[in-house]
Amino acid sequence: MRLPQARLDQVLDRFHEVEARMSAANDGAEIVRLSKEHAELKPVADAVAELARARAEVEELKTLAQDPEMGALAAEELDALQARLPDIERAVALLLAPRDKDENASAILEVRAGTGGDEAALFAGDLFRMYSRYAQTLGWRVEVDSVSEGEMGGYKEIVASITGDGVFGRLKFESGVHRVQRVPVTEAGGRIHTSAATVAVLPEAEDVDIVIEDKDIRIDTYRSSGAGGQHVNKTDSAVRITHLPTGIVATSSEKSQHENRRKAMANLKARLYDLQRQEKDRARADARKSQVGSGDRSERIRTYNFPQGRVTDHRINLTLYNLPQVLEGELGPLTDALIAEDQAARLADLEAELG
Repeated sequence: MRLPQARLDQVLDRFHEVEARMSAANDGAEIVRLSKEHAELKPVADAVAELARARAEVEELKTLAQDPEMGALAAEELDALQARLPDIERAVALLLAPRDKDENASAILEVRAGTGGDEAALFAGDLFRMYSRYAQTLGWRVEVDSVSEGEMGGYKEIVASITGDGVFGRLKFESGVHRVQRVPVTEAGGRIHTSAATVAVLPEAEDVDIVIEDKDIRIDTYRSSGAGGQHVNKTDSAVRITHLPTGIVATSSEKSQHENRRKAMANLKARLYDLQRQEKDRARADARKSQVGSGDRSERIRTYNFPQGRVTDHRINLTLYNLPQVLEGELGPLTDALIAEDQAARLADLEAELG
């Protein structure tokens, strides 16, 4: 893709403008906003500058290639640089293509048992363990916010915060219905059952993204429930926050009431922010046909078939025969393929924009 110089200049002009405004700004909120934009623009500006240097060097080497003494060496360097140039241009194009501004955000992960009763709860437990293992391999921190355990194990529902760089960008494609086909531990006849669990991945909202007024929320405390034993709270430390205008409810049921309030508020902000994102996504739906990254939680996105040891992602028609490894957290081949599909769609959008 040959990127027009005018588009590259536009990026650099905006980057320099933001830098200049940051130096002159006095208002705290404006400084925060400009700092955020500067952080987003810097890698793009750096990549554009690298592309400009590469293009300039190509022209210099073309001239040197005519020199009787330096020609052979310059021609060799020119061939190598021209071979690299498409990769440099593609990297810049990906940075310029329409992208999710929450790519680098931390995230709230919600896993809920769907159809299938006890087996669905066990499967929800398998999925949460899979994501926890995957997060561990990438150095992310997983912190459980609230949990409702299944009667035979697993979870009816579990909500966790995953903190790290690029969490949402890698996990956002996991939102949807996950289906499992296997023989349940409760099945004496060895028959294969189909169960499901739903996954939602919400970008963690920053304070500048969502402002919640005190008059719009109701905060309740209650005694959390569990499977029994010493870890069940004996005091009303669990926290439930209800956002009155939307009816959205966020809870946290760990041991500290103060920490539960913080977690529940962060969860509420993430849900409200996600609501805003969904409204914007619906407005853009006609312009963007790709199902990857749609985050439609009613969509069946993946099947885990135990008898055949396979995992199939239905959005990109990808089947892998390494189910045990995937459930141990080796999600890389799936997430990489989904990201590659999304990148191809974003490049197509950019090409259409550039005409």
